[in-house]
Amino acid sequence: MLPKKNGKKLVDLANPEYYINRELSLIEFQQRVLAEAESDTHPLLERLKFISIFSSNMDEFFMIRVAGLKSQISAGVAELSVDGMTPQEQLKEIRKRIMPLFDRQEKLLNKVILPALEKEEIFIHFIEDLTSSDRIFLEKHFNECIMPLLTPLSLDPAHPFPRLINRSLNIAFVLTDATKKVPIRKVAFLQLPTALPRFLQLERKSGHHFVLLENVIKMYADALFPGLMIETSNTFRVTRDADIEIAEDEAEDLLTEIAEQIKHRKWGTAAVRLEVSTNMPDYLMKLLMGSLDIEKDDVYVVNRPLHLPDFMQLMKIDLRHLKDKPFKTRILPEIARNDSNIFDIIKKHDFIVHHPYDSFTNSTLKLINESAADPDVLGIKITLYRTGLNSPVVEALKKAAENGKSVTAFVELKARFDEENNIIWAKELEHVGVHVIYGVLGLKTHCKIAMIIRREGKKLQTYLHLATGNYNYVTTRLYTDIGFFTSNEDFGHDAMHLFNYLTGYSHKADWNHFIVAPINLRRTLIEFIYREAELSTPENPGFIFAKMNSLTHDEVIQALYKASQRGVKIQLLVRGICCLKPGIKGVSENIEVRSILGRFLEHSRVFYFKCKGKEEIYLSSADWMTRNLQNRVELMFPINDTRIKNQLKELLEIYWKDNCKTWLLQSDGLYTKIKQKNNEKNFCAQQYFLDEIRKSGKKHRRIY
Repeated sequence: MLPKKNGKKLVDLANPEYYINRELSLIEFQQRVLAEAESDTHPLLERLKFISIFSSNMDEFFMIRVAGLKSQISAGVAELSVDGMTPQEQLKEIRKRIMPLFDRQEKLLNKVILPALEKEEIFIHFIEDLTSSDRIFLEKHFNECIMPLLTPLSLDPAHPFPRLINRSLNIAFVLTDATKKVPIRKVAFLQLPTALPRFLQLERKSGHHFVLLENVIKMYADALFPGLMIETSNTFRVTRDADIEIAEDEAEDLLTEIAEQIKHRKWGTAAVRLEVSTNMPDYLMKLLMGSLDIEKDDVYVVNRPLHLPDFMQLMKIDLRHLKDKPFKTRILPEIARNDSNIFDIIKKHDFIVHHPYDSFTNSTLKLINESAADPDVLGIKITLYRTGLNSPVVEALKKAAENGKSVTAFVELKARFDEENNIIWAKELEHVGVHVIYGVLGLKTHCKIAMIIRREGKKLQTYLHLATGNYNYVTTRLYTDIGFFTSNEDFGHDAMHLFNYLTGYSHKADWNHFIVAPINLRRTLIEFIYREAELSTPENPGFIFAKMNSLTHDEVIQALYKASQRGVKIQLLVRGICCLKPGIKGVSENIEVRSILGRFLEHSRVFYFKCKGKEEIYLSSADWMTRNLQNRVELMFPINDTRIKNQLKELLEIYWKDNCKTWLLQSDGLYTKIKQKNNEKNFCAQQYFLDEIRKSGKKHRRIY
């Protein structure tokens, strides 16, 4: 604990007024995502993509964050958030903040994006727009390809309210039976089959013409209810609590337990949101609310198509001028040589790659593929968090096992919303003889590390790949991350003990270089921040520059506040959630927080400490959040090579220069676009990195 300085009264840094609410900060991030959709600096289909991403993000927000608050209320939990709000107060403020964002999204889609798409010959037709030939085609398609899959469900004493899958699209039909003396109103529900495409393409000679599946079903729904009259038909969508809680110490088989919980997520969890179309009658809305046991504030009425993530399908249209300009990733020249051997390259010098600008295929994947085929490689150990389906990394590991290598994969089954995929390929790995370990009891394994053990002469040599991001071939083209390659023996020794820790039978405390959560990462980070404060003087002030995804840990925030009070200059690039309030006099006036959103999702974690002139730079898999520092196995490691340090310093400086895609966090928790200074030229960090690899003759970046 730092003592008070110059006799000044210490400020209570735990005061809730010095913190931003976590949920509201996340909503602010979604606002920045929506702003990207509103920006005409992006091509048209990319703007539609951001609208879709915004909807996907908000779905997850309701399924996890809102559901969590509702669970607290149901359980009678009265714990306040770090900024002093009750769960009830947070839910009320969340709706207040979200409603204007949904209005913006709706207006943007209906009045800007869809009309602009029509100018590019991309049409999403309403029923009244259809020609007679369109109707003939759709009726035939409905009868042959849609109707056999439809199962309308009635609502009556013999048929209770149906179990609706989380986030599925549904149609509620109100029917009138005119055969009765007194016409009786009936209600039926129809869940749209996920096996059918949402967009049905019309047979027209030019352009791209689509009709939404739900509109086609409504158009020909009379065939589903012969003898009844359809009074009204309305689409709706239910969002459910999707957080999986596993009692790991009680589960006999973790894989089986998670598989069961995934099924429960789809069907049996509590509803937390109801989305309905604007023309839904009140009596039908009240029926849905009562059946789903939700309040009025849980209902969101929209005048746009539901389930906008489906609109990502339009990205498949081959109109290049409506999408981001494609780019060719850079290959390190030493790797590009036909006679290059990845092990010789790593042994000669440590190096880093910066994705997506540097090739993942010709660096990380090359290491794993060569390891699988090299007869001198005896073993491979790797942590897998999210790899996606049809992963070339998984295929390489399978090939290695088939080639007789000892392969151990530490698979995190509990990676949220990737559980199902992870189960599939974990079984594939086990089938070919890979030793699959499902993490550490009570923790998520989130560190990114691959260790290759190779026989060289009379000894075993260890090669390592350490990273800030996952071994996911797809996201390496969408996320910015940094991979580090080394054959350093001390690093190899630490890696060996880290993997032993993951098996649950190692309690190593004296690491050479690795800093590991939950063992010592939180404590070490705070010590580094305090050290910077202790060494800071007016003549030689301390300096901290950290790039991460989120900052929420209250102890870390308090340490940063204390460092700011001591005159340490602190620059934070926090893409998403940030609970720290910058610019408060006497508390955080030396802290500036920025967020960059652009074509790529900024995912890398880089931490710089000046340490009285002795610069220290670390890469990490961890954000400064409670879940990362206390509830996950994470890794932070130093960069000791001066040349790589300079590369990372330059990278941070380039990001800080950005004046096009940068948002500035205010002390009230709101973000504003950074203002350009007089005569200052536009500078976009992501575009700068793209330009560097596009320059003629600059496809390769030397590593030594």
